[in-house]
Amino acid sequence: MQGQKPATKLADINDMTFERALKELEAIVGRLERGDVELEESIAIYERGDALKAHCDRLLKQAEAKVERLTFGPDGAPKATEPFDPEG
Repeated sequence: MQGQKPATKLADINDMTFERALKELEAIVGRLERGDVELEESIAIYERGDALKAHCDRLLKQAEAKVERLTFGPDGAPKATEPFDPEG
């Protein structure tokens, strides 16, 4: 991976599923927490972790935008859907 431009090193992240990106992010956090990584590699994997986190956030926001909440009429029957509002 050394010698590549940062954008090239992180390009594969855009094709990852949420689950795969999260699993790799968790592995990076574990390595950094253990402290068994040299400084230069720590910086590189931290940057990758940051990009993975941003990708996961993007995917979660996309999924949230797709979720709809059913609304029910006075008789209890479903009447319509509306966009999901996590605050409401």
